[in-house]
Amino acid sequence: MAGHGTFCWNELMTRDPKKARDFYGPMLGWTFDPMPMPDGHGTYWVAKQGDKPSAGIFEMKGDEFANIPTHWFSYIEVDDVDKRVAAATKAGGKLRRPIFDVAGVGRIAIIEDPVGAVVGWMTTA
Repeated sequence: MAGHGTFCWNELMTRDPKKARDFYGPMLGWTFDPMPMPDGHGTYWVAKQGDKPSAGIFEMKGDEFANIPTHWFSYIEVDDVDKRVAAATKAGGKLRRPIFDVAGVGRIAIIEDPVGAVVGWMTTA
């Protein structure tokens, strides 16, 4: 596990996960394991270098992603997501969506900082 305040995960957010896998697999030597997303919202793809997870690929579907371009999204490890989100909102940050849990992964918040940058905060499981 990464330490508090350390970038710990990156994911490619795209509308075409297959095309992304077809590119990154041969270019970087990644293989991909499918991980079903909760509530039937599709498949999250875990990119692996050998047996080690390297990154993820998330399919952007739905109206909430209509005006968001394909991009790499980063997560920072925090010691307590709920506590840190409370402090962040008092300091001028915004919670972009409700805090959520991913079984076996961790508790996650999507934060917009006071200068407009969006990042994920995660307390790993």
